[in-house]
Amino acid sequence: MTPAARIEAAIEVLSDLIQRRRPAPDALKDWGLSHRFAGSKDRAAIASLVYDVLRCRASAGWLMGSDEPRALALGMLRLRRSMSVEALGALFSGDRHAPAVLEPPERDRLGGSIEGAPAHVRADVPEWIWPSLEAAFGSEAVAELAAFALRAPIDIRVNDLKITRKRLKEELAHLRPVETPYSLDGLRFEAGDDGRGPSLQTEKAFLDGLFEVQDEGSQLAARLSGAGPADLAIDLCAGAGGKTLSLAALMQNRGQVFATDNDSRRLAPLYERVKRAGAHNVQVRSPKLRNDDAVADLDGAADLVFVDAPCTGSGTWRRNPDAKWRLRPGALAERRKDQALVLDRAARLAKPGGRIAYVTCSLLPEENDDAVADFLARHEGFQPAAPGEMAEAAGLGGLAMLQSQKRLGLQLSALRCGTDGFFVSLIRRMA
Repeated sequence: MTPAARIEAAIEVLSDLIQRRRPAPDALKDWGLSHRFAGSKDRAAIASLVYDVLRCRASAGWLMGSDEPRALALGMLRLRRSMSVEALGALFSGDRHAPAVLEPPERDRLGGSIEGAPAHVRADVPEWIWPSLEAAFGSEAVAELAAFALRAPIDIRVNDLKITRKRLKEELAHLRPVETPYSLDGLRFEAGDDGRGPSLQTEKAFLDGLFEVQDEGSQLAARLSGAGPADLAIDLCAGAGGKTLSLAALMQNRGQVFATDNDSRRLAPLYERVKRAGAHNVQVRSPKLRNDDAVADLDGAADLVFVDAPCTGSGTWRRNPDAKWRLRPGALAERRKDQALVLDRAARLAKPGGRIAYVTCSLLPEENDDAVADFLARHEGFQPAAPGEMAEAAGLGGLAMLQSQKRLGLQLSALRCGTDGFFVSLIRRMA
């Protein structure tokens, strides 16, 4: 396919996902199935165009004065890929399989800029959510959110139950990894121009359980929990188990990690992952029925309750840029209810002197500081750790300054530390 034909295809995919409010992967998959002639490089290039539009949808629409897919594609190519009006005119030629010829008003808009646009436009986020993000980041909010409109690198966590970071780095030298700046167990790979990184899950080292694909922020969240070899730990919202495996490694295959989730289907991949990682201290507790309590016998016994809470996922917008445009206020309200329920359950599991690690992949204070403050108001006898002390205790003193606005946890972000947007709070049960 020609570059112009790829742009026309991306506009077609954008029309589908916007009109039908579909996730981008679904729209791209359907387009590929109905256009079998497109090769893998074509599909990758089209996906890259679509995701880049979604990353800067607000600013592209502002520049062009329209939210139509064609206008968004033009705005992205001008703002994100720095294409000149002349170069765009050559691509939007009206030739076979190319987008229609540029109209004079489009040329005029392409000559403008987003300087003076509202803050939420320059940050490329929905207008309704801007007050929450501004509350989280203050005067740095535009810069913070602009960083979440950039492509994310690909991080892996070295499984030090089987290999050291130094040795794995040597084994994967052909992929040119670099060490993550904060995580002691991480390696990083940059995405190519097409937005894709190396095919890590086909590497022998992956198949042998020497690493897991995991954002550095997720690795840091597990380490900040203070998990140690003597702990009885419960991963209460384990899902597919990425952080379960992190905890198992931090505990040096000692102690016990009980992994559970209220939906047994989410736990299904964990069994094989545990086996591949060689994590012998993990017990998967799958509920027999939905919302069945599979760890009821552990009430009051846990040294650590790890709560990777259900949330809006706003901290993953670098990787899932379509999610920010599909998010609605009602979803935030539902997630807040879920967070309160899981924190209340964690309170019953923690023993005196035990701790709850509350983690979200969210940037929103409603899900972070506010959720912790509400929990503390509901439960006597719990006390949050000072965020700086939490970082120092985990050997991550470089994160000590990343305190959230209400200082109830650490807020990791793309601008601050180059990670996805994780919030971590450590709450100790005093009695």
